[in-house]
Amino acid sequence: MALVLYHNPRCSKSRAALKLLEDAGKEPKVVLYLESPPNASEIKNLLATLGIGPRALMRTKEPIYKELGLDDPKLSDAALIRAMAENPILIERPILVAGKRAVIGRPPERVLDLA
Repeated sequence: MALVLYHNPRCSKSRAALKLLEDAGKEPKVVLYLESPPNASEIKNLLATLGIGPRALMRTKEPIYKELGLDDPKLSDAALIRAMAENPILIERPILVAGKRAVIGRPPERVLDLA
């Protein structure tokens, strides 16, 4: 089964998840999502695969989260998804996708559940 890891090499959790996968003999396709951000449709698909809503995928401590007023509970899912597509730094990482299943690697060991 093909593994896809949405990865930020500057993130220690993301680096740890990639190392765990490699140590387990897995070679995921690495998507540097800050360089090649997923579009809104891809984010919707990721959310469906993860089985979560947009807020659960957002990094709420990023300064841009507050700057954009994304803590407003009245914002629609579409608005939150659009914000992540336009500002991929808001997307939690790492995310491992394995077929029709996915997991956020927080803690990094969670990626081993799918590997």
